[in-house]
Amino acid sequence: MKIHEYQAKAVLASHGVAVPRGKVAYTLAEAVENAKELGLPVVVKAQIHAGGRGKGGGVKLARTVEDVESVAKAMLGMTLHTHQTGPEGRLVRRVLIEQGVDLDGAREFYLAVIVDRGHGGPVMMASAQGGMDIEEVAAKDPAAIVKEPIDARVGFQAFQARKLAFALGIPGPQVGAAVGFMQSLYKAFEATDCSLLEVNPLLMLKDGRLMALDAKVTFDDNALYRHPDLRELRDFDEEDPLEVEASKFNLNYIKLDGGTVGCMVNGAGLAMATMDIIKLAGGSPANFLDVGGGANAEQIRNAFRILLNDRDVKAVLINIFGGILRCDVLAEGVITAVKELSVAAPVVVRMKGNNEEKGKQMLRESGLNFLTADDMTEAAQQVVAAAKARA
Repeated sequence: MKIHEYQAKAVLASHGVAVPRGKVAYTLAEAVENAKELGLPVVVKAQIHAGGRGKGGGVKLARTVEDVESVAKAMLGMTLHTHQTGPEGRLVRRVLIEQGVDLDGAREFYLAVIVDRGHGGPVMMASAQGGMDIEEVAAKDPAAIVKEPIDARVGFQAFQARKLAFALGIPGPQVGAAVGFMQSLYKAFEATDCSLLEVNPLLMLKDGRLMALDAKVTFDDNALYRHPDLRELRDFDEEDPLEVEASKFNLNYIKLDGGTVGCMVNGAGLAMATMDIIKLAGGSPANFLDVGGGANAEQIRNAFRILLNDRDVKAVLINIFGGILRCDVLAEGVITAVKELSVAAPVVVRMKGNNEEKGKQMLRESGLNFLTADDMTEAAQQVVAAAKARA
């Protein structure tokens, strides 16, 4: 689950990480009031779940009340386009009014904690090239990024923080402060079950103080049951409506750009393989949809409805291995959904496993025009041909 910058900074501040003072505003009047309270100059920052806001005009300095009025008026309600929003952009519904920081003589760094699959645990990443897109830094100068693997059993140690501070070229008198900052950052990461915590830039002011000038936080969805307070930070307006709907039924759904083949699969590995074989057959998947191993007929029906609400879907491939989710339960849910929704799109079903023959019989006797396949290659070829015929 992603959250906004102002929310991320509140989480960091609660764990001892220094951040600029700021307040969120939903209206022009609130923006002006917040600026007066914080004291000018202030920075007006669009709050959307995407990076690159500054390049898209979503971060502006305001030195006077008139500037605040002008900038906030233009920003609230604008559609902001960045390299992460896609061509459709994101509507700005709120802005962060933040105290201005004197950048004279300041240095910028990059600092993040991520979950690294290769290491099998958290890793602290740092770079002296702060304020830049880390992807650009990694592509042009991989050696500029230093990493410190963390043993989750003992946490992030002071000696590891010192190694990173020295690698960044932080002056000796400020190393102690840098160690404290990094340890507080990891404390926030661990305490809130983050999957990503990024500070870019980490600012070292002329007087040696360290401050998170920007922050990005993503929480592990699987751990949110432990954090009811954090669940309240979710902004549904920033998420795809179909993904929001899927989450209500404990379905793992991700919309993909440009695809025409809707996929319903149980198991993430099988879902990935299904998308690969659709590409191999010359098609393009419209989504990732994992109904899970224990789905029931009701979940299957809702999954099907969500698939068909995507206007890009021209044909549907259902690829199920009948383990905990029996093939007859799948067939019941699919038949009910097709009847209720008056489905016009071709539906290809490939099922293997428990009660396979019973499930296939239910499909045959349903009176509906299902296409069936015995293997994944045949299923992919059928669904891609069907999708192209309706394109």
